[in-house]
Amino acid sequence: MITVARVAKGKNGFYEVDLSNGETLRVSEDLLIKFRLLKGLELDEKTLAEINKNAHYDVGVQLALNYISYQLRSEKEVRTYLKDREIPGSDREKIIAHLKDLSVLDDKIYGESYVRTQMRLSDKGPAVIKQQLRQKGLTPEVIENALWLYDDKTQIEVAEHAAQKILKKIHNKSFKETKQKLQLTLRQKGFSGDITNLVLANLELEIDEDLEKEALKKAGEKLWRRHQNKAPQIRKQKIKQSLYQKGFSLEEIQQFIDEQEE
Repeated sequence: MITVARVAKGKNGFYEVDLSNGETLRVSEDLLIKFRLLKGLELDEKTLAEINKNAHYDVGVQLALNYISYQLRSEKEVRTYLKDREIPGSDREKIIAHLKDLSVLDDKIYGESYVRTQMRLSDKGPAVIKQQLRQKGLTPEVIENALWLYDDKTQIEVAEHAAQKILKKIHNKSFKETKQKLQLTLRQKGFSGDITNLVLANLELEIDEDLEKEALKKAGEKLWRRHQNKAPQIRKQKIKQSLYQKGFSLEEIQQFIDEQEE
């Protein structure tokens, strides 16, 4: 017969029950009282199995409550968290159901809160947020309903702010390449083509001839050095091609080449 050798207060409101066979049980106060787990108590195999079964559930509930106490979590995140801590699958599902009954686990509320937070604190567009919510395990219907909060007006405001930050990081690019970079980056951040085009139009970007010439000069001189060992005709051809792809006009490119040759 197995007996209780020691009972001690553990972390997070649990108790550690040491048994004569060397096993240690981690149980809640409710379970401690229910089975009257005091030092010297004798336990048969059936009772021990029942304690173990209930202990996994109790520990799982407390772990889950601690996990979601810091911030909202999705059902998938809680399941993964419990699985990583070796809570049995049957107990995981019961714990999820219990948390939903307590209204502390709700993917609808989680999705809406996530979208509001991203709208306020990030520069992500709806497409990126949608993908992130998929990874969190939310259903397509829940995701679409949450994204209704991210209306066009808010998208334009967030995208314009993101565009201004992007512009500050773009240096020595042609006017055309700058616009292309803006457009590409906004699309990568998850904004639609329509929103991106509206933002670019609102920015009212205008070409600055001096900056354009300076950008061409820096890019051209770099290419000139790179191809300096090639035959003159091949060098000019490669430089023309590269600068044209960067958005500079053929007239400006030719003028630069002429100046270099002089």
